[in-house]
Amino acid sequence: MEIERKFLPIQLPEHLENYEMHRIEQGYLNTDPVIRIRRSDDDYYLTYKSRGLLAREEYNLPLNARSYEHLKPKADGRVIEKSRYLIPLNDRLTVELDVFEGDLAPLILAEVEFQSEEEAKAFTPPAWLGEDVTYDPHYHNSTMSRPDYKL
Repeated sequence: MEIERKFLPIQLPEHLENYEMHRIEQGYLNTDPVIRIRRSDDDYYLTYKSRGLLAREEYNLPLNARSYEHLKPKADGRVIEKSRYLIPLNDRLTVELDVFEGDLAPLILAEVEFQSEEEAKAFTPPAWLGEDVTYDPHYHNSTMSRPDYKL
């Protein structure tokens, strides 16, 4: 189960280059239900996600580079490219800060994952995280992958 909230940051943390960062590329073979392929650095995955905004089922299966490259041209719409920074909030919570590239730039999204829906709903974000867009499907990566998507 994936339980997360999404935000539109109003400012970036200082010294972003000091945080752990991963290069991500992902494409969507289907958006309802979501079937995604992803390269994160040198790791490759096929992911299924059920419907939902705050919480939804998610299953990841490992791929190899060859399988990923075979499936990539089959992606519907755009292949999303982004840099993901991992910014610790406390000993349990981490902000995944996505800085989008290409025609999705200058979009920046932040996600925080939780252990339960109760924890997610009780979370008070730091001011820099900005507007909560958890319930706005416009900010789902699967929506952003569509060729007609506009920022």
